[in-house]
Amino acid sequence: MDLGLLECRHDYVPSVGLLYAIEEGIGSPREFGLTNRAPVGYSNRMQTPSEIEAITQDVIDKYQKHVNPTQVALLKIGGFDHIEHQAEGATLTDLEGNTYIDCLGGYGVFSLGHRHPKVVAAVKRQLDFIPMGSKTFLNKPLADLSAKLAEITPGDLQYAFLCNSGTEAMEAALKAARMATGKTDFIATHGAFHGKTLGALSATGRDLFKAPFEPLVPGFHHVPWNDADAVAAAVTEKTAAVIIEPIQGEGGIQMPSDGYLPALRRICDERNLLLIVDEVQTGLGRTGKMFAVDHWGVAPDIMTLAKALGGGVMPIGAMMGTAAIWDKVFRENPFLHSSTFGGGELACVAGLAAIQATQEEDLPGRALENGAYFLAGLRHVQTQFPNVLREARGLGLMLGVEFTDSDIGKLVIGTMIHRGVIAAYTLNNPKVIRFEPPLVITKAQIDTVLEAFSAGVAEALDLLGDLLDD
Repeated sequence: MDLGLLECRHDYVPSVGLLYAIEEGIGSPREFGLTNRAPVGYSNRMQTPSEIEAITQDVIDKYQKHVNPTQVALLKIGGFDHIEHQAEGATLTDLEGNTYIDCLGGYGVFSLGHRHPKVVAAVKRQLDFIPMGSKTFLNKPLADLSAKLAEITPGDLQYAFLCNSGTEAMEAALKAARMATGKTDFIATHGAFHGKTLGALSATGRDLFKAPFEPLVPGFHHVPWNDADAVAAAVTEKTAAVIIEPIQGEGGIQMPSDGYLPALRRICDERNLLLIVDEVQTGLGRTGKMFAVDHWGVAPDIMTLAKALGGGVMPIGAMMGTAAIWDKVFRENPFLHSSTFGGGELACVAGLAAIQATQEEDLPGRALENGAYFLAGLRHVQTQFPNVLREARGLGLMLGVEFTDSDIGKLVIGTMIHRGVIAAYTLNNPKVIRFEPPLVITKAQIDTVLEAFSAGVAEALDLLGDLLDD
């Protein structure tokens, strides 16, 4: 069967093959369901195994030729070479009909779960008015979201610059800190992750991602995580700000000591520095409070947000700042930092709906309760395999399990996917498997994950034993 026809009959976005089929008179737009509605995603109609195999191979071929050959090779090795087809709540289904509990959650994107109905409805409504603004008139969703963020964020954060991602938010934060202070340097921590654009990458604390792109932006100094004395010792007359994640995500779900963040706030106040807090992964309920800094009563001068802010439906990031910072950055030139797509209406209504749902459904409270339940279960599994699992840690539904060997952890990820659970290791610490499911996950689903994790560790050890025996 021609691939273009196959794509169309299963509601794929029209391809070159489909257009050729129509032009050649093999089929008509009406026959292929292109009249009155655009095909979206995939059809719910049953597909034969041969059709699924053909579609999957076509996607793999396109990844190899046009996306990233190494990436698709790694996906195949890990058992992730399936096409994601549909998702809802805490579950994802592939094109073959296999359902998985999503414990990766898009690295923190899907705090509200997949396709939260309130967010989807808000975006659909906005589509009938103006999806993307002209950038010449006032934008009500942008104004409403900025005001809502000022209402819910800690301290004196009042203004918002809206963009499309966490790394863009960090780039804005770095520029704002330099502009507001007249200084050039930053203190960040080893193991930190703040993004992969050039400025954000300079703040990131793992050489694996940095070395290929050196020289990076000068003026970044890295100190050990959770060491306030090291931060104080690194301050110079050039230091503009301290950049910190309340809980290191990609660093391996590293928890701060209770006095760490308050100490950084005191250092910044005493030395006239700005405190930039990266809440891209921790923000909006994941740790059991709306923002992770709320656990320690710390208010930043600048905060970055993204991931969950779009409700799992739209990409959006935000850089929040105080009135004093905004005055120094934007008074002379309101367009000193801008974004063509940032603050678009669709993204902003998604953000508003996401915040509303987070508050109305008390997702931070659910994260705290279910997170404690989940962590207790992970710690129980750790006691079953003490020679392999070093520690289970985290807060709310931002959890991690550290292995004694990163290769064992990677093997366990593969065994879990075959048991219907999606997980991944943290980018800056491959020994740690992260569990960051949607905050709507149920205790029954958590039980299923714990069973799969325990069985997956046992299977991985059996496989390693067989290899060693061989």
